Amino acid sequence: MKAAVLRQVGQPLSLEEVAIGLPGPREVLIRTAATGVCHSDLHFIEGSYPHPLPAVLGHEAAGVVEKVGSEVRTVQPGDHVITCLSAFCGHCEYCLTGHMSLCPSPDTKRRDEEPPRLSQAEGTMNQYLNLSAFAEQMLIHEHACTPIRKDMPLDRAALIGCAVTTGIGAVIHTAKVRPGETVAVIGCGGIGLAAISGAVIAGAGRIIAIDRQPSKLALAKTFGATDVIDASEGDVAKRVRDLTNGGVHHAFEAIGLKATAEDAFKMLRRGGTATVIGMIAPGVKIELSGVDFLSEKKIQGSMMGSNRFPVDMPRYVDFYMQGRLKLDEMISARLPLERVNDAFDEMKRGEVARSVVVFDA
Repeated sequence: MKAAVLRQVGQPLSLEEVAIGLPGPREVLIRTAATGVCHSDLHFIEGSYPHPLPAVLGHEAAGVVEKVGSEVRTVQPGDHVITCLSAFCGHCEYCLTGHMSLCPSPDTKRRDEEPPRLSQAEGTMNQYLNLSAFAEQMLIHEHACTPIRKDMPLDRAALIGCAVTTGIGAVIHTAKVRPGETVAVIGCGGIGLAAISGAVIAGAGRIIAIDRQPSKLALAKTFGATDVIDASEGDVAKRVRDLTNGGVHHAFEAIGLKATAEDAFKMLRRGGTATVIGMIAPGVKIELSGVDFLSEKKIQGSMMGSNRFPVDMPRYVDFYMQGRLKLDEMISARLPLERVNDAFDEMKRGEVARSVVVFDA
């Protein structure tokens, strides 16, 4: 099969032929239909986060099940599915206490003594985040995908695999935004737009979108933002506090930078909560004012929207089909796998909300 491979940090992905195995007892072979191009992939390309190389990247995907292993119970050939990087084992403490997104998932990977899921004649090929979705096929554990209704367009379904689940989940599951509360979202890419959608679904009273790109701020309004702030004009936290008479109940950081994480905390009202969704690079330290903790302000992280993806994703699909969740507007471009590096170049320029790699049916 064709796949986009990262061989060296800082270099473009190379289109290569990669061999894929047959499903083991709990595994599923999927024909990939579409894969979103996520900023998380860029972090690994640029080396902000380490990963064994070479590896087939990509993790935000949807497709059609081709084959299943002998013990698979959740899907069958012909099912349309969305994949999720937060594969879960189902029996560890995190899973059993309802925190599936935190499962370290050792049982969802092949053991060292087993043949790898991906390979090349000339050497090792590593699977990325349980998925490796920049490829014509995926071989994954059954607990890394969930079936969805077949009338859902798969290019839009792919976005639910990461951006939508991460952004909406951070609002609804991690932060538990309540009707009428005020929300600020820093960064209006795919995840930020999904967080805005989550705030709308949760019934937030005021939703403030913050970005440096006028086109993204305009898009944020179509997703439900009631106010927008151009971050290039400076002192974002003060402007949010002035706009809300003291600060917001919830601030969501969807970029992954020290400065924006600190701003999220600074723009809170008394008792407010800042939720960091973005991937802050390892080793980066956040500086906060200790006196703010006396007014019960809080800061927390969110891992893939604290999801229960087999339950959440079909519901998000229904929201889209009912017209309650915007996905069409989130897609800036559809590209073949051969142009995946163009998608990353556009991402680095801040020109797109989400590009989607689409595969032939």
